Amino acid sequence: MSADNPALSTAVVRAQDGDEAAFVVLYRLVQPGLLSYLRGIAGEDAEDIAAAAWREIACELPRFRGDGHGFRGWTASIARRHALGHFRLHGAAPGSPGSPWTPPAVDNIAHTLPGATLSAETAQALVARLPRAQAEAVLLRHAVRLDERAAAQVMGRPRPVVRMLARRGLRSLARLLRPDDLTQHVPRTLGEPR
Repeated sequence: MSADNPALSTAVVRAQDGDEAAFVVLYRLVQPGLLSYLRGIAGEDAEDIAAAAWREIACELPRFRGDGHGFRGWTASIARRHALGHFRLHGAAPGSPGSPWTPPAVDNIAHTLPGATLSAETAQALVARLPRAQAEAVLLRHAVRLDERAAAQVMGRPRPVVRMLARRGLRSLARLLRPDDLTQHVPRTLGEPR
């Protein structure tokens, strides 16, 4: 789980009580990873989908029950539902020809995989080469920072399937890496706020 979960949990409680500054904290802690995920599954429409998801999140926040980690999963589920609705509305499914399935485009954020630090452009290109389900599992686990159980809930798949997809995705990414893809100094990780 993410190191910022205690701060996120505190911000959730305060935001539910109407503290606007706490909602800003929620947004700053969750939005970068959520947007990375949405860019990975919705391409150029990610920001519009994220905006619609955040409107629902703000409206439904008083009814949310859980901690900071649960909040990340809840927001990812809402965002995924909005992305799928967007695909239905525009007649394309993720992964189909002409669909917006593209890698995440996260400006000025470095990406790390176990044992490697990558530039944003390299990470985007590598994730784009994964099968959609593997890329989604990797993004949920490493951009949104969900545990296996929460990622499985968001994807609507059994935990062993999500575990397998994420492992295969990481193995594929590791095989795709070339020594010149690695960078020496990149201070942030995928989904980390600026």
